[in-house]
Amino acid sequence: MRLQTVGGLAGLTCAATYLFGFAVLVTLLAPLGFGTNDIDVRGVVGFIDTNAALLILWNSVIYILNALALIVLVVAIHSRLSDNTPDWAAVTRALGLVWATLVLGAGMIANVAVESAANLAPTDFDQAVTLWETLHAVELGLGGGNEIAGGVWIGCVSIAGLVGRSLGKVTVGLGLLTGAGGLLTLIPVLGDAAGAVFGLGAIAWFIAIGLALIFRRDDA
Repeated sequence: MRLQTVGGLAGLTCAATYLFGFAVLVTLLAPLGFGTNDIDVRGVVGFIDTNAALLILWNSVIYILNALALIVLVVAIHSRLSDNTPDWAAVTRALGLVWATLVLGAGMIANVAVESAANLAPTDFDQAVTLWETLHAVELGLGGGNEIAGGVWIGCVSIAGLVGRSLGKVTVGLGLLTGAGGLLTLIPVLGDAAGAVFGLGAIAWFIAIGLALIFRRDDA
């Protein structure tokens, strides 16, 4: 199987991890304030005490599986862009691998936070709350709480695709919108709204870039 096809499947996998993440977020985790600045830390630890496996699965999908698929996608996109814009392609590869590393690290820390809180909660609930809150802050710093690295990468891929005419208008347009949303998460007052724009835009962009790689389409 050629790299472009594998990369396209990786892009669709990234989209699927986002869809899974949103589905769990807006149903099971919404009452706890996940994805907002008003997260109920004690409620989260109480949830972990009885549902640790679910949170570990969620973290593993949205972070770890996503990061592994993202690495393959980054390499495939680099290959796609390198013929027309080799310099831009090199930049996108570097930025993409940095983002994948941050996402992978955030996932590992998120799972350690859940496991540690689950072990500690039955005997010292307050300490479990403090521990989870501290590790969660590190997780957010790596990328769970902002989308700057992802926004820069998707934006650069889209610019490279536009300059080299190696990606279609739909993919480029979605990428520029998504990239802008990611950068706007840097502004605290816009964080939640910008994060939603980035997340929903990324789903559409991952699908578009995945199909473009699989079918070698320059018009999508």
